Amino acid sequence: MQSYYWVKTFHLLFVVAWMAAVFYLPRILVNLSETAGQLPVTERLQLMGLRLYKFGHMMFGLALILGVVLWLGYRVIPDFPTMVAPGAAGWLHAKLGLVVLLLVYYSWTGRLLKGAVKGKLLPSSRALRWFNELPLVLFIGVVWLVIAKPF
Repeated sequence: MQSYYWVKTFHLLFVVAWMAAVFYLPRILVNLSETAGQLPVTERLQLMGLRLYKFGHMMFGLALILGVVLWLGYRVIPDFPTMVAPGAAGWLHAKLGLVVLLLVYYSWTGRLLKGAVKGKLLPSSRALRWFNELPLVLFIGVVWLVIAKPF
């Protein structure tokens, strides 16, 4: 049982680290869109963004691996409880759907960043600011589903 708590602790740690990247990468894009003609600032933001994007992918991968262990670990680890009762996995499917949407969002912001590095134009800073609010709404849904397990 003790291993379950360690796996869950590190899963949450990596999820929080990934979400930090999900929340901050669009802010870097906003700043990039507002740095026209400031080459040193642009280069610094691009470097920061690329490093953050890579970091976020690593954190997502670790969170995913540990999430799979939480989901299916009871099949291979003795005395490892399952977090999903048989026949009551609807909340998990909904959560995973929201996580996929967050991953698509993160990948799209990464494509915008890589395009900006190659010289492509970004959307306006205003559009990026609005777009920046989407992951918070999705993450609230994820947290609620995990805590409430409504179905």
